This record gives sequence, C-alpha cells and structure tokens, in this order.
Amino acid sequence: MSTRVLFRCRFCDASPDEETQRSLEDQLTLMLFGTYVDADPGNWLTWQGRGIFGGTMYACADHRDRLKAYLRKHYGTLGPHPFAEGPHPAGFLRRETLKQTRRRRALATYRTWDPGR
Repeated sequence: MSTRVLFRCRFCDASPDEETQRSLEDQLTLMLFGTYVDADPGNWLTWQGRGIFGGTMYACADHRDRLKAYLRKHYGTLGPHPFAEGPHPAGFLRRETLKQTRRRRALATYRTWDPGR
C-alpha cells in the first residue's frame, strides 16, 4: 500500500509543490539534531529539532523568518542551534540515514572470526 506524507507550513497551512515535496521526503531519513535545512526549489525551510529542540517544523518561503524568530524565542536559551545563519543547503549534510546507521551498528557487532574458539 502506498502512502503520501503531507507537509504543511506551520504558520499558513500551505502545502509544497511536487518537486519541493520530494525534497522534503528525502529529508525524512536524515539523522539530524537542531539543524535548519533548505528544501528547494520551493524555498521551504525545515527545522530538524528532535530532543530538547522540539519536533520537526516546516515553513514556506513566506514564513522562513517567522519560523526562525519562533525557534529563537522558544529554544534560544538551550543552545546555539536556533541562531544558525543561512543559507542552509541540504547538499553539505553527508550524515548517515537511519538505515545506514542500523547497518553500520549491526556490522560492528558481527564477528566473522572468534579467537576464543
């Protein structure tokens, strides 16, 4: 059964176009904490909060500054993450996806040769 993730702007309930939708879907598997990420070509901004910085929040091109102001007001005392300056391209994020992290951890515990036997 196929599913579709619905993204909405936190402030105006707008939805992204098809290409921006794909860009936002690609960001779902990134393991990020307290990071802004741009979603082009619609110029959306994603806040990957997680943990003490709240949940993931999305803002359309018109409300990018409003999202940053909201985050700085509510989470600015917890660390420098909300005060990051732009641009926030997704291309520089070469972090592992959840699937890659699980595979790496599984391989780290797997032994092919045991000197005790």
